[in-house]
Amino acid sequence: MTALNELTLAEARDGLKAKDFSAREIAQAHLDAIDRAKALNAYIVATPDRALKMAEVSDQKIAKGEARPLEGLPLGIKDLFATQGVHTTAGSKILEGFEPHYESNVSSQLWRDGAVMLGKLNLDEFAMGSSNETSAYGKTISPWRRQGSDAPLVPGGSSGGSAAAVAAHLCLGATATDTGGSIRQPAAFTGTVGIKPTYGRCSRWGIIAYASSLDQAGPIARTVQDCAILLGSMAGHDPRDTTSVDLPVPDFEAAISRGVKGLTIGIPKEYRVEGMPAEIQRLWDQGADWLREAGATIKEISLPHTQYALPAYYIVAPAEASSNLARYDGVRYGLRVPGKDIAGMYENTRAAGFGREVKRRIMIGTYVLSAGYYDAYYVRAQKIRTLIKRDFEAAYASGVDAILTPATPSAAFGIGEMASADPVEMYLNDVFTVTVNMAGLPGISVPAGLDAQGLPLGLQLIGRPFDEETLFAAAQTIENAAGRITLPKAWWA
Repeated sequence: MTALNELTLAEARDGLKAKDFSAREIAQAHLDAIDRAKALNAYIVATPDRALKMAEVSDQKIAKGEARPLEGLPLGIKDLFATQGVHTTAGSKILEGFEPHYESNVSSQLWRDGAVMLGKLNLDEFAMGSSNETSAYGKTISPWRRQGSDAPLVPGGSSGGSAAAVAAHLCLGATATDTGGSIRQPAAFTGTVGIKPTYGRCSRWGIIAYASSLDQAGPIARTVQDCAILLGSMAGHDPRDTTSVDLPVPDFEAAISRGVKGLTIGIPKEYRVEGMPAEIQRLWDQGADWLREAGATIKEISLPHTQYALPAYYIVAPAEASSNLARYDGVRYGLRVPGKDIAGMYENTRAAGFGREVKRRIMIGTYVLSAGYYDAYYVRAQKIRTLIKRDFEAAYASGVDAILTPATPSAAFGIGEMASADPVEMYLNDVFTVTVNMAGLPGISVPAGLDAQGLPLGLQLIGRPFDEETLFAAAQTIENAAGRITLPKAWWA
C-alpha cells in the first residue's frame, strides 16, 4: 500500500471522500515525514497542533457529508504568506518574531475550502534568489542527488522550500510565489509541477511584497491535476487588492482532459540561446514532438525583444524592492537594533536584519530610481517591458495558443557552486522565465525527463492572459507522454 504522504493530492482527496483513511491519519503521516526530513530544512516552522486540530474539523465535516473541495488535504505555506498567529518571516532576520494578526487572501481561501496547514516553508530571503541559499534560516537542500554523488543540490528559488517539500512528500502541495521564475524554476529542479498564473488571477493581499508589478502567487504540486485543483481554490477576485481581476474562476481540473488537438504551439527562436546544453535542446524538441503527436500544430515564432528581458527585469524588480522594503525600519514589528538616535536605529536595524543579496538589490533599486539615473535606467526598462509584452501579443494574434520553451538552462546545481564573485551568473537561471512576469502572462513548468546525471528537467508552457486552462491541457499532454518523475530514494529518512 502507498504511504499516505506519497499519495497525490487528487488520490488523497478521493481516499478521504471514500473514508479509506482519516484526515487526522494523513496529517500525522505528513508530520512524521517532516520530522524525519530535518536534513532538507524545507520548513522554517511546522505547526503540528494546528494541523491536527484542522484535521479533526475536516473529519467531522466528512462524517456529516459536508466535505469542502480541499477537505483534510495537508499543505505547506511559503513563508511569504501572512498566517494569522503563526511566525511569518519572508526568510529574513528583520521579521524575526513577527506573528501577523491577519491571514493572506490566498491562504484564507485554502482554509475556507478545508485544507490543513502543516507549517511555513523556507525560501530565499524576501524571495530574492534562484537557489534557496539566501534564507536567514539556513539553506534548503533538494531531496534529489546526482547519480553516484552525495553532493547536496539546491532546490531552486525562491520557492525552494515549497518545491523540496512537495518532491520529498512532506506535503501534498504548497503555495509559492513567482516574481521572475520563482515557482517554475524550483519546480523544474525538483521534478514537480508549478504554475505562475496570469498577473491578477490570485490576490497579492497578505503576501510580503518583493516587486509589486511582478509578484504572483501560485501552487507547486506533484502532478498537473493537483496544481489545477489547488489553483481553483487560490484564485479569485479580492477587492482589497487593486490589481486583482474580477473574473470568474474556471474549472481548471476539468480543463486537463481537453487535449491539444487543433491548438497551435509556438516555438520562439530567440530562446535557442548560445551555449544551451544539448540535453535541454533535445528535451525541447521532444516536447514539441509529443504535442505534435497529440494533434497540435508546431510553429516557429519570433519574440525579438527576449534578449533585453533579463537586464530590464533586474532593473524593474530591484527598483520596486527598494521601495517595498523601505518599510522595514525596526519601529513597529520585527527586529530592532538600538542606535544613538532614530536614524541610527534605522541604519543598525536594516544593516543587521537584511542579508547580502537583499542589500545588493535594495542598493541597485535605489540607484536606478535616483535623480539623474531614473530616465536612463528605470524608464528605459519599462519601455522594454512594453515591447516584450507586444511581442507576445503579436504571437498570439498570429494564431498561437501557447508557447513551448525550456524551463531552465540546466538541471539543479550544487550548494555553493554558484557562489562566485559575479551574481549575474546566478541571475542567468531566470533567462527563460522572466519574460512571463514582465508581460503578466501565465506560465507552467512540467517535468519532462532526466538529464545525464539523473536530475529532473522541465519544460515551460506560456499562455494567453487568463487562459490557464489551455496551459493545463497542454501540460497534461506532456505529463502523459513523459510519465511522472519520482525520487529514486529518500536518502534523508
